[in-house]
Amino acid sequence: MSSTTRPFADRTEAGRALAARLTEHAGTDPVVLGLPRGGVVVAAEVAAALDATLDIVVVRKVGVPWQPELAMGAIAAVDDDVETVVSERVLQHLQVDDDVFERVRQQEIRELRRRETAYRQGRPAPPLAGRPVIVVDDGLATGSTMRAAVAAIRRQGPGRLVLAVPVASPTACRTLEPEVDDMLCLWAPDSFSAVGQGYESFEATTDEEVRNALARSA
Repeated sequence: MSSTTRPFADRTEAGRALAARLTEHAGTDPVVLGLPRGGVVVAAEVAAALDATLDIVVVRKVGVPWQPELAMGAIAAVDDDVETVVSERVLQHLQVDDDVFERVRQQEIRELRRRETAYRQGRPAPPLAGRPVIVVDDGLATGSTMRAAVAAIRRQGPGRLVLAVPVASPTACRTLEPEVDDMLCLWAPDSFSAVGQGYESFEATTDEEVRNALARSA
């Protein structure tokens, strides 16, 4: 594959490609968790192919107040648990006080819970204890939000935790691999610059698409 070739037409095709590599999990009563928004579109294809339960793990970046695009941490929620991952390097470099971090974290927790409610539409989160769990996103860049997601899922005691993504930076793959029982990164080029690099079409996913995917699976 040349450096200019994009391996996936869109998130739907990427999900089908992942599913083709995850067939060993069919018939094991797995739960497939997608990271909203784009990851849910990918996860829906995996869940459909494996006849699996589809749900979400909502993640939020904890941004520096005066530079919101720069993450000083991330949070993720599975059921009642909220997991927090901190970027010590950013906190130390910018000398962010603990109370500033906590204020932003609480704001993001409120937004995270709002999104969970909006996406699930009253459906409860499925139990994860003892079950195979496959966590899916449309790609990994730094991997910071996925680290929080994996930590939150671990607290639920899954029988086996698999991380599956179509596109990733090699660094993110190496960082996250020790955190899970198995990992599938379909395309992790040395020339990685952004997740969208792996897709012909990488338009933003809407909240409505997330809700529809979950409703169809239910």
